[in-house]
Amino acid sequence: MESEYQVYNDIIQKTISFIPVDYERDLELIYKWMHEPHVIPYWQLNMPFSKFEVHLKRALDDQHQTLYLGYMDGVPMSYWEAYWVNGDVVEKCYEPEMKDQGIHLLIGEADFLGKGYSQQVLEAMVEFQFRESETQKVIAEPDIRNDKMIHVFEKCGFKAIKPIKLPDKTGLLMFCDRERFGRMRKNDRTKSRTGSHL
Repeated sequence: MESEYQVYNDIIQKTISFIPVDYERDLELIYKWMHEPHVIPYWQLNMPFSKFEVHLKRALDDQHQTLYLGYMDGVPMSYWEAYWVNGDVVEKCYEPEMKDQGIHLLIGEADFLGKGYSQQVLEAMVEFQFRESETQKVIAEPDIRNDKMIHVFEKCGFKAIKPIKLPDKTGLLMFCDRERFGRMRKNDRTKSRTGSHL
């Protein structure tokens, strides 16, 4: 398996990597994650296996998004959908620029919850998305009920814009612009070096 992006995180002292989803290799693992109690309310994909097979194939065939597994020190622990806003249903909710990108994510393994990892893996993915030089904004639309995830997005530099109605949920539209993200990442790295982070 070859990662598309890999970074060592000084704050948690772990290597984070993103590897494109492989249908045969990853189907059962992602299916298991979709049935975790902390995932079900927000993804609502706890369907029979045969239906999920079709769902994942369709998602992988969708040319406007790329699916990844997130690994921490070589252990798969998260699922990601990185997408272009143009071509997505959310494009009707604001006036997107041509190279705006968006993100959906879940931490699949319960052992990785509550340890401060969510912010670090999200920052790594956003940094990965900003490697596209023409992308000036990454958006998110977490379920408006998901206070914990909204807080994580805010800590990564996302600003709440407005509630939006989507086919499967009411989301909170959030924007993270390149300049703001870069400024926050610089501050985080400074804190890490000086040992002043919590």
